[in-house]
Amino acid sequence: MKKISILLLGISCIAFYNCKDVKKGTEDAKSETEAVVEEMEETVEVKTITFTMEPKSESNVSGTVTFTEENGMVKMVAVLSGLSEGEHAIHIHEKADCSSDDGKSSGGHWNPTREQHGAWGAEEGYHRGDIGNFTADAEGNATVEFSTDLWCLGCEDETKNILGKAVIVHQGKDDFVSQPSGAAGARVSCTGIIE
Repeated sequence: MKKISILLLGISCIAFYNCKDVKKGTEDAKSETEAVVEEMEETVEVKTITFTMEPKSESNVSGTVTFTEENGMVKMVAVLSGLSEGEHAIHIHEKADCSSDDGKSSGGHWNPTREQHGAWGAEEGYHRGDIGNFTADAEGNATVEFSTDLWCLGCEDETKNILGKAVIVHQGKDDFVSQPSGAAGARVSCTGIIE
């Protein structure tokens, strides 16, 4: 009987230590998983750049434009004031040069894929800079939000990289038909997108 008791005691000790090791292994695995998740969260790079819009063509249109790149998407938020009430076009132009009084120093629409002008996503084609139209309220204020995975901030793909370009706000709306720029009228505000 004494041998059976010692045997049972030995088996209990082994089971206890094995359970303890399993529990410890589970805790170690959980700690390792948490460390990997934290490391992944730290490696997600978020890039943000903000620019001030300058009035052009004797307008009072000003504001800010912020670009944020995260997880392969670029989001643009433009907050504008001094506009006439109604629809206006906003585009990305090919040069980060707002030096001329009329904003024409920024060149034409940014069109690295050499397509015809059109509404964003049109089957017939569109420029990577063809953001579209927005509406200013009775006080001349507007906020424009736009997101795409076809842009990047400083990547090596020249068909996506918007650094070195300009944001232009036009007096009128884009008709999405007229070539090469949609007949949107005077350039009333400009900012260069430079790193």
